[in-house]
Amino acid sequence: MAAPVTKFPAEGLRHARRFITSHNKEGKGVFVVDDDGDHHRIMVDGLAVANIIYSTSGNPVDMNDDKDLIYARDNEPSIHVANGSVARLIDFGPGVESPIHRALSIDYGIVVEGKFQLTLDSGEKKVMLPGDMSVNRGCMHMWKNLDEEKAGRMLFVLLDVTPTKVNGEEISEYLGILEKDYADAKH
Repeated sequence: MAAPVTKFPAEGLRHARRFITSHNKEGKGVFVVDDDGDHHRIMVDGLAVANIIYSTSGNPVDMNDDKDLIYARDNEPSIHVANGSVARLIDFGPGVESPIHRALSIDYGIVVEGKFQLTLDSGEKKVMLPGDMSVNRGCMHMWKNLDEEKAGRMLFVLLDVTPTKVNGEEISEYLGILEKDYADAKH
């Protein structure tokens, strides 16, 4: 396995840019942010790095007086935001497999670069290539970067959900060892 992930982007991946728009005094669209995100976090003891693209605190989102921009800048979210959303890039080191986990959210997962395997707690597996998408509805799962030589990148968009029952029993969030990676996040 290659060296651990120490920064964003992970070694061998291009530097992803984030562009945020707003309006000027004439009401025309303008770019107000051109960067690589406000919040980066090394995860799983250096096996991956997360980059928060944006997060919101409510639905519908209040964009008046730049409330959403201020929230996204000032708050590094935990795994997801209650009543809100999180868009997060994760660069996985070569051959890295995440621990099994479940967020209480709908998770849209899109492969940006690399080849990944999504495994559910039932043992079912799917291989995903760039452009492939998953919609995880609160299932226990894990991700694996199938390339043993190169880092891979995924985009995750997480939306909050109401309490969810499976076979009459309410399910709960389970982060396992990932919990420590989100313990000091502000929201």
